[in-house]
Amino acid sequence: MTTPSAVLRGAARGQRRDVVLASLLVAGHQLSEAAVPVVVGVVIDLAVSTGDASALGRWLGAVAGVFVVLASSAYFGYWLMVRTEKQAAHGIRLDVTRRVLHPAGGAPGRSGELVSLAGSDADRAGLVCVAIISGIAALSALAGGAVVLISASVLLGLVVLVGVPLVLVASRLLARPLVGRAEAEQGTLAAATGIATDVVTGLRVIKGIGAEAAAGENYRRASRKALTARLAAVRFEGGYTAATGIITGVFLVVVAWVGGRLALDGTISVGELVAGVGLAQFLIGPLERLTAVGPLLAGARGSAERVAALLAAAPAVRAGDAVLPPEPAGALRVRDIDVGAGEHLGVVTLAAADAATLLDVLARDRDPGNGAGPLVLDGTDLAGVDLDEARRAVLVARHDATLFEGTVADNTGTDAAALAAAAADEVLDALPGGLDAELTERGRTLSGGQRQRLALARALAAHAPVLVLHDPTTAVDAATEFRIAAGIAALRTGRTTVILTSSPALLARCGRVLLVDGATVVAAGTHAELVEDERYRAAVLA
Repeated sequence: MTTPSAVLRGAARGQRRDVVLASLLVAGHQLSEAAVPVVVGVVIDLAVSTGDASALGRWLGAVAGVFVVLASSAYFGYWLMVRTEKQAAHGIRLDVTRRVLHPAGGAPGRSGELVSLAGSDADRAGLVCVAIISGIAALSALAGGAVVLISASVLLGLVVLVGVPLVLVASRLLARPLVGRAEAEQGTLAAATGIATDVVTGLRVIKGIGAEAAAGENYRRASRKALTARLAAVRFEGGYTAATGIITGVFLVVVAWVGGRLALDGTISVGELVAGVGLAQFLIGPLERLTAVGPLLAGARGSAERVAALLAAAPAVRAGDAVLPPEPAGALRVRDIDVGAGEHLGVVTLAAADAATLLDVLARDRDPGNGAGPLVLDGTDLAGVDLDEARRAVLVARHDATLFEGTVADNTGTDAAALAAAAADEVLDALPGGLDAELTERGRTLSGGQRQRLALARALAAHAPVLVLHDPTTAVDAATEFRIAAGIAALRTGRTTVILTSSPALLARCGRVLLVDGATVVAAGTHAELVEDERYRAAVLA
């Protein structure tokens, strides 16, 4: 089972080599900083106090060498730390994307929330590498400082060795509530992002029904909620920072007081006093970085909770690894519907939800459900077939299919017969460049009817053994609809075609039409025969 800890461990493990190298380099930088007051103290004791000019020159050279190591390790170490953070976030982003795009589906959440998971949540979870590297470097500096202090005075070293764990425990306890707040903050942000994505995607529809004010108010409420959660988290982080700063300050005051008493008693030399005071002042930095690890891990874990929930989500459909023949005959059975190989079948549902469910089952976006029976193609249960194979054999073309940025040919192919059957050749005539005409994202520069015809041409060009069309002519005029109905019937001769529609023009071209209520076929016959059925007339001719 995928857990937040597993997500964070996986992110760090994927960058293991760089994390180790960055930890060594950043630790080298921290230890070099710790060495500066120590070397200065040695200069005072061995060179300045004795007046030895040659010793002074040698130790000043040592100070310069320490600064060279300090600068080079800092440059390469912190660069590598940022690189590991970005690489870890990218790895999590790839995992999220693979799960969202998995053929079996089942990824929970709206598109905007999923974008947030692949964006800000992945970035925050990637900070686990920064936390590890910063923590190791800070501990190394504290350990190095403690060794020097113990060598000068056991009492002073023990104060540091005992005080550091106490500071760490206090910081960890204070950071624990940050995890829940970080998760709540990311949840509200994802919800606001989801609403914003929905508004932008459906802006044309929203304007068409005059719902701009309602949509804006809906987003405003979600945005305010996200802002409130963020401000609450920031206030808590501010309190945490202040509390840990006080704890750290008290600890350093104790260290400085003990060192001062030892110097006054003559237990340590003047150089050791300088080194001790310098180290006590230096220890503020590592301690602050060490206490900052808590909020980093809290934010990373909060985002990892959301990522783990997505990765652990159950798939929407069962699938096997069986492979179908290259050209299945096309006999199809689902629920109460039997389709003969090569049949041109119309399906009219009494409820839109029934059509949506049937399309999901045929597209292998969901399993048929308990008691509904399997989806069978030529005697083979598609639940045991590889999903790509099943969807190649049974192609479902929904009426809201999306066009992509690129040329018309990139979207539809160049099959002239398919383009003509979908009446898309008329669209090409109206576009400068024809097949080479550039489309914007989702084909927004085209009319609804033009987009629908190009999407239909793309579906027909696949020449799938079984093609399922859902209301392919809702955005075209009556004359074009009759042409498309004839074109589909002619192009698909000998191949199984199922059309879910209430269009009389399309249904009149079907050899058989089924009237479906729920999962049950309640009437069957030709279009001409079924017009005598009151339910059929209400669904098709009303």
